[in-house]
Amino acid sequence: MKIGIDLGGSHIAIGVVDDNSCIIEKVEKRLLAEEKKNFKKSVEDYIIENVKKLSEKYQIKEIGIAVPGTIKGDKIIKSVNLGVENYDFVDNLKKGIDIPIKIMNDAKSAAIAECNIGCLKDYKISLFLTLGTGIGGAVIINGELLNTGDLPGCEIGHMIVEKDGLQCNCGKKGCFEKYASMKVLKNNLRKELNLDEATRGQELLDMIRENPNDEKISKVVDEFIEYLSIGISNLINIFEPEAIGIGGSFVYFSDVLLDRLKDNIQNKGYLFNKREKLIILPAMLGNDAGIIGSQL
Repeated sequence: MKIGIDLGGSHIAIGVVDDNSCIIEKVEKRLLAEEKKNFKKSVEDYIIENVKKLSEKYQIKEIGIAVPGTIKGDKIIKSVNLGVENYDFVDNLKKGIDIPIKIMNDAKSAAIAECNIGCLKDYKISLFLTLGTGIGGAVIINGELLNTGDLPGCEIGHMIVEKDGLQCNCGKKGCFEKYASMKVLKNNLRKELNLDEATRGQELLDMIRENPNDEKISKVVDEFIEYLSIGISNLINIFEPEAIGIGGSFVYFSDVLLDRLKDNIQNKGYLFNKREKLIILPAMLGNDAGIIGSQL
């Protein structure tokens, strides 16, 4: 047995993964505002506490952690959505856990899982995006992640899609994830509809489903789709993938977003090489892809 951990800017999930890449037990929680302020301590304590509990029930051989940002060795070099730099994450965890630990970028971890056993398993050249607090990504060629050397690259969320646009946590302006992450979609819906910040994603999804002709909702969704189309079409024009997988919390909204996204890319003529069929697929493993991929 192994433990996979998927750590995001607003959510953490810890799962026990068996030899068939199946999650047999999982604990998860949203990170509250106070916990985000003391992120390192609250996350480390939560992981150590739950790994110890799970280790009492299962014989754990290894722990894999999927985290957003640039990873080098056992260190998080930079993660704007976690608010950390040069963070000795593994060394800190080893003070309370006596099990081998490895870490990798969360989008790449999810991409490996979807490439091996998920939505991209039938394709040789593919792209994978995770849409959540930010936007992560990976390029897969013949079953392998694109290797860019010492710096892992594929920071898809930080390509600029709007000149002198919104300020990003990374220090630049106009980054893709400031316009097309699921966090942005949800926040813009709350703002447009005068909803409390505590309004959950499921409630927002229900509103989109139940009010397809609402002008305010359509305005927000159309803007989101437009920016997502621009970013994805740029990637298609560069890499010409056979298929694209999208994970993160986007998968829960795929029934109201996916067809609109594909139609918009095709109808706006954003692709340099036109395609009769544009293959964009929701992650088959859902939000569990990061947990599973950290163990493959």
